[in-house]
Amino acid sequence: MSPNIVGRVREALRGGQRVDPDALIARLAAVRRFLEAADGQLPDTQLVPAHTLVERAGTRLSLSRDHTVVALAGATGSGKSSLFNALARFELSPVGVRRPTTGVAHACVWGPLDGATRLLDWTGVLPRHRFVRESALDGDDESALHGLVLLDLPDFDSVQRSHRLEVDRLLGLVDLVIWVVDPQKYADRVVHSSYLREFHRHRDVTLVVLNQADRLPPAELPRVLADLRRLLDADGLDGVPLLATTAVDPGGITELRATLERTVAERQAALLRLAGDVDTVVAGLAELVAAEPPAGVPDAGPASGLNRALAGAAGVPAVAEAVEGAYRHRAAASTGWPLVRGWRRLRPDPLRRLHLPGPTGGGDDPAESLVAATSVPDPTAAQRSALGLAVRAVADRAGADLPDAWATAVTTAARSRLGDLPDALDRAVAQTDLGLDRRPAWWRIVGGVQWLVTLAAVAGLGWLALGYALRALGLPALDNPRVGEVPLPTVLLLGGLLAGLLVAASTRPVVRWAARRARGRAEKRLALAVGAVGQEHVVEPVRAVLARHGQAWQALRDAAGR
Repeated sequence: MSPNIVGRVREALRGGQRVDPDALIARLAAVRRFLEAADGQLPDTQLVPAHTLVERAGTRLSLSRDHTVVALAGATGSGKSSLFNALARFELSPVGVRRPTTGVAHACVWGPLDGATRLLDWTGVLPRHRFVRESALDGDDESALHGLVLLDLPDFDSVQRSHRLEVDRLLGLVDLVIWVVDPQKYADRVVHSSYLREFHRHRDVTLVVLNQADRLPPAELPRVLADLRRLLDADGLDGVPLLATTAVDPGGITELRATLERTVAERQAALLRLAGDVDTVVAGLAELVAAEPPAGVPDAGPASGLNRALAGAAGVPAVAEAVEGAYRHRAAASTGWPLVRGWRRLRPDPLRRLHLPGPTGGGDDPAESLVAATSVPDPTAAQRSALGLAVRAVADRAGADLPDAWATAVTTAARSRLGDLPDALDRAVAQTDLGLDRRPAWWRIVGGVQWLVTLAAVAGLGWLALGYALRALGLPALDNPRVGEVPLPTVLLLGGLLAGLLVAASTRPVVRWAARRARGRAEKRLALAVGAVGQEHVVEPVRAVLARHGQAWQALRDAAGR
């Protein structure tokens, strides 16, 4: 055996690098963070490989790191069991002509069983199929393999499905796989398409041996090895070590045994296998996240459309119109002619009709007014449809650059609280300060003027009435001062009435202008209130999903070692 050959095999198995256990643990922790971020956002079926990796890796790292679990895998008749026995130098695994020969896994442990027992319990190898390769007669002949746990797997092309399932299970647990092929079936489609090709991310812990090489003429062996190398390269296993072995000649397994000795001595196979498992899982998860995380918040276009739709569904236009009417109603009641104010109070306040804060700034019970339902008209079918379209627009814009699974999660989140929107909008409208709690100062001034002119008119009327009464009783008449040619009582009466009408007429345009301003202020406040409801019930759930996607994206980058 040439030392150069063994060196190349070792370099190929290591991939030219060593795995830092701390870095591997950090990558596994990143996969766990990805699962936490994706939990509830992605279908569980797409996360099964990642969950399996975290569970298996955690268990394998908690078990013995001083042992290397190596599996011999191959088809029926490839000579796996003969190779297993040749490496152990004992007849441990049954060999025969009846197929399939190997129905259950057999294990051989080199060195003490401490630690290996737990590993074999985890792999599920039955105690009666476990063997210990430790004999005083060997001296130090087997010491180089101390720590090796060699498994002889069932035939993966067995006609019994249970055998194939057992092979698939064990291939997911072992640290290194030695694929055993024979000259007759080395190009078999099953071994390449169903197994070897699936191990392209585990090249660091994969070894292929062409067994029963003694059956080939010496001139044919290089040609068969070259053809097998071509097939392995096509499977994505370029650089994977390829050896020729024969179990009938002790010298036919020298290179393989030396490779195992170096693998056991380096204690890297388990770490390399887990690193390959992480690479495989990360590659599968990569399609579940975007190339770059989105900005994280919906832009102003859909958000403003959402606010408009919410305002329509909340009845903001009707409330704003009621605010304008309420302002005029209350202004007229405060600045109008006192003689007709009582008649105006008989007319209902527009806000009161909607069960919104009345002239006193609130309902009879302020605590009740915060929770009681308003009488704002229910949204029409068109308004409900517009709201649904606006919510969908927010979701579509937020999830435009996301994979389908996350885009679906965004849409689900945007619609998750639609059922709570009617009550939330109603509460928002009911709790909004509509700006009518306080009476403007000019109302008081105009109202005071109206009372003054009204009192003047009443005084003039009373003065005239007293004069008529005195004349009717034949008593001396009052001395009525005159203003010009008109008696003062008449001036007071007619002047008071005329002044009241003029004051009411002159304030009416001001009231209309102020009512429109009050309506505008109320619309802005209501828009802010319903916008806050939209943020809480639509935008925030979307942001939460986008934040989870960002966490998953970063966790996946960390798991990839970037």
